[in-house]
Amino acid sequence: MGLAYIVLFMSIPSLPPSPEDTQSDAVFNVANPLVMRQVSSIVGLGSIQERQERWYLFVRDAIRYDPFAIHLDPEENAASRTIENQRGHCVHKAILLVTGFRLMGVPSRLGLARVRNHLAVPTLEARLGTDVLTPHGYAAFWNGARWVKCTPVFNRSLCEKLGTVPLEWSAEVDILFQQTDGSGQRFMEYIEDYGLYSSVPMDFIRAQLEAMYPHAFDASGQWSLAEHD
Repeated sequence: MGLAYIVLFMSIPSLPPSPEDTQSDAVFNVANPLVMRQVSSIVGLGSIQERQERWYLFVRDAIRYDPFAIHLDPEENAASRTIENQRGHCVHKAILLVTGFRLMGVPSRLGLARVRNHLAVPTLEARLGTDVLTPHGYAAFWNGARWVKCTPVFNRSLCEKLGTVPLEWSAEVDILFQQTDGSGQRFMEYIEDYGLYSSVPMDFIRAQLEAMYPHAFDASGQWSLAEHD
């Protein structure tokens, strides 16, 4: 069922973009000066696809993936904050990618899903209590004909450590998590797609985290797991 489901996941049709998909808000803060400077310094000149690729590679490789860096305040999820931190959870990295695309005038959305990490780092799996990750964040952009999904999460150095290849850029084909590692073992599996969002659904994200990882919240309802406790 795995491969068939992944194909289905990747091909679900959706409605064309709305004006909201190019706008700035508190999280997709396109109008933030730091975001504007960072995008300008990375993307340079060229076709829109070339500029998108440069931004994708920057977000994938220059922003370190930190699976414990989960925040439930909108300002901590803002694209500008992720640039400041130079690291982030998959949702942070997807938000940053979407924000840069919107700055280029490309309609973009945040995608959320539930995934299984078959090669989870033992420390991560032990602290989460499961190999299921939710909500996993990815990005989607409108290429003029359809929504194309892409995942800028695992940077090149991390992929080399895990024995898999980094996900390259495509303006036409959905690029989601690697199904297998370099030896052919199962790596990432999409279990459920929650859909695409023009704004970040913080209440939904909190509900998913509380349901899956109740032990990770402290008495005040704040996420309590960090990369180094």
